[in-house]
Amino acid sequence: MDFKAIYAPVEQDFAAVDTFITHHLDSNVPLIREVGDYIVQSGGKRLRPLLAILCARASGYEGDRHVDVAAIIEYLHTATLLHDDVVDESNLRRGRPTVNAVWGNAASVLVGDFLISRALQLMVALRHPRLLDIFSQSTNTISEGEVLQLINVRDPNTTEENYMRVIHHKTAKMFESAAETGAVLGLTDDQDFTGAFADYGRHLGIAFQLIDDVLDYQGDASELGKNVGDDLAEGKPTLPLIHTIANGSEAQAKLIKDAIRSGGLDHLQEIVETVRASGGLQYTVDKAAEHTRLALNAIADVPSSPYKEALIRLAEESLKRTY
Repeated sequence: MDFKAIYAPVEQDFAAVDTFITHHLDSNVPLIREVGDYIVQSGGKRLRPLLAILCARASGYEGDRHVDVAAIIEYLHTATLLHDDVVDESNLRRGRPTVNAVWGNAASVLVGDFLISRALQLMVALRHPRLLDIFSQSTNTISEGEVLQLINVRDPNTTEENYMRVIHHKTAKMFESAAETGAVLGLTDDQDFTGAFADYGRHLGIAFQLIDDVLDYQGDASELGKNVGDDLAEGKPTLPLIHTIANGSEAQAKLIKDAIRSGGLDHLQEIVETVRASGGLQYTVDKAAEHTRLALNAIADVPSSPYKEALIRLAEESLKRTY
């Protein structure tokens, strides 16, 4: 996935976000500084802050508070990753050992808490009630999504409807909030595209997660930056598995159900072949393509600009990505 052309219209803005994130990670507590430096150096695509910046500029915003908004989004997202890695007992993210693998679960949880509290400080400093409302609602929804996912772990009877609800709460809501908060900054009496950008972000987030589901079974660990088969190992019933259970043969359904109940990777290759043969991977890709179309349709009436073109390309490239 080539991001250079997507980042190009907001290259300076994005550099300002990086500087802001690093500056506000500073703390008098050495462990927080140490873990903070490690997180920053771990890189990542930072799609959510990118989305906030692009939507702000595409909405006509010409100020600099979008940098604060983008950083808040990244702090909140990173906090969820730190907590996720503890819950999932993950040891690899972005091609590097996770924070909990290096410093332990307690440090990972507590630094995640620090990032949330720092994000709250920055939210209040914005003195913008509508932004505060969006942030507060989204963090609550994302927390619910984490619990919903926990409930579904090792449950082979999870329905597609329930799983899509998890995706919306856990993943898409952060994309939606990033896009909406960016657009709120550009809101004027004559122009209001906040709903359009929120819809764009939500559908983009759903598509992004669905492609993640596919890559868990046919990706390359060196490109993904995490272990292939992680979702299966954790007993998570993702859409390729749910579709195979519903539409595969009785033997195929039993194989998948048993794997979800037990977790682990003992039959990974057989499961990959089964999910592919039953059409589970293609079904998931088709669903992602559907949400990509909905994302693009949502911003059809937004005036043309280099920022809108970057958003279009972001949606198209996300669908084709291999990591």
